[in-house]
Amino acid sequence: MQDKVKKTDSGIPIQKVYTATDMPQAISGDELPGSYPYTRGVQADMYRGKLWTMRQYAGFSTAEESNQRYHFLLSQGVMGLSVAFDLPTQIGYDADHSLSEGEVGKVGVSIGSLADMEILFKDIPLDKISTSMTINSTSFILLAFYVALAKKRGIDLQQLSGTIQNDILKEYAARGTYIYPPKPSMRIITDIFEYCSTHLPKWNSISISGYHIREAGSTAVQEIAFTLSNGKAYVKAALDKGLDINVFGKRLSFFFNAHNNLFEEVAKFRAARKMWAQIMKDLGATDEKAMMLRFHTQTGGATLTAQQPLNNISRVTVQTIAAVLGGTQSLHTNGFDEALGLPTQEAASIALRTQQIVAFESGIADTADPLAGSYFVENLTNEMEQKALELIQQIDEMGGSVTAIETGFMQNKIAESAYAYQKNIESKEKIIVGVNQFTTQDKNDIPILKIDEHIRTQQIEKLQTLKSSRNTEKVKASLAAIKEAAMGTTNLMPIVIEAVENLCTLGEIADTLRSVYGEYQS
Repeated sequence: MQDKVKKTDSGIPIQKVYTATDMPQAISGDELPGSYPYTRGVQADMYRGKLWTMRQYAGFSTAEESNQRYHFLLSQGVMGLSVAFDLPTQIGYDADHSLSEGEVGKVGVSIGSLADMEILFKDIPLDKISTSMTINSTSFILLAFYVALAKKRGIDLQQLSGTIQNDILKEYAARGTYIYPPKPSMRIITDIFEYCSTHLPKWNSISISGYHIREAGSTAVQEIAFTLSNGKAYVKAALDKGLDINVFGKRLSFFFNAHNNLFEEVAKFRAARKMWAQIMKDLGATDEKAMMLRFHTQTGGATLTAQQPLNNISRVTVQTIAAVLGGTQSLHTNGFDEALGLPTQEAASIALRTQQIVAFESGIADTADPLAGSYFVENLTNEMEQKALELIQQIDEMGGSVTAIETGFMQNKIAESAYAYQKNIESKEKIIVGVNQFTTQDKNDIPILKIDEHIRTQQIEKLQTLKSSRNTEKVKASLAAIKEAAMGTTNLMPIVIEAVENLCTLGEIADTLRSVYGEYQS
């Protein structure tokens, strides 16, 4: 009986055994971590020098409740915060907007003003922790809130460290929380690049995200190809604006997914570093730090199952190991209950402990790139690189990521992969434990975190109080200044920061730009 051909989740055939003859010819035995092209990692000693930043993605309900969760996570050993925002905040609506009904505080925290931001970070030292904010179309407003809060506290902006996702291209391709058309959105992003290069030297002005591309159903190969292609588009837009690639290039970061196919995921991370170093070199970077691909990883939300949810602890552990073996700079581990709802405090604690056990008990962090030289991993890294480069070349021939998105190329490729993956599950070509194999009839009694339906009422009351106490003339003048800057070429960031200091709301600022740019229709 002939053995069935095994393949990775990207469809790359796997041999029964790998030997020295399978090692890519380009592999040099003297390549070291911390050296170009960084296949083996961006630091020479990797985790022996400093562990990855352990983050837990959190944010729900009101700023008050989220603040309590942040203090709990910091007390348990989290090294940096990662903020989840609700849908109205993500797409530029205040809580009192009709489209916000039923969504306020549901999938993240509701933030509509500087006052909300003050509560969210109450008693949290902004100059001592790093903050990651998963926000895209309204990223410039949330960054303005954060900067305004730091200024109000007398904190030196040079000391602020963190990341805004700020990756609008993947929103058009995979996720959908966009507001404005691509060209004005790219203008806002390059304004952020320019502002951060001058005022926030420790801040990552973008987190170019493959995570949501993978969540939408892409393969691992497509994840790195589309993500790095989007990265090229941002770099080119910044260069067209006259920015220095050796300055803004150091503050670019990436955000990848970690799935269950351990060796493919490790190879993906290694290939992505090598590819990005070459891409940046080709675009004119000469500073080594501007060529380094630094990335955050989150374990795969789409891999979590509502059936037998405790199995997700094992999945998240495998994914954590993949991210660490692959050389991540920071990591968020999902709660086992996230296929059912927002993570409970218990689930968030177990997720954090998973990282800490890998860091301090497994030995994985004791040496840099421990899988280097593996016949299988080196071969797979090379395969991933070649297949991803083929996709990037196709996109380049179309004119780049923006065109590939506008024509639906990326969306169609992702949809095809998602369909094929689901077919494999249905045919049991792909086994998902507890879903299509090893199932039980046990009733699920996992407690679920429920969000109070009165959150919207509370947020509206806060907005009304804010609006009744602010200087109306300053608000009008600030919004008029934003509109004028949007119609011209003046950098929007300083004007938006002044507007939030004058207590303009997120919805008012987003609507002002809607009046200039309109809304994107896919």
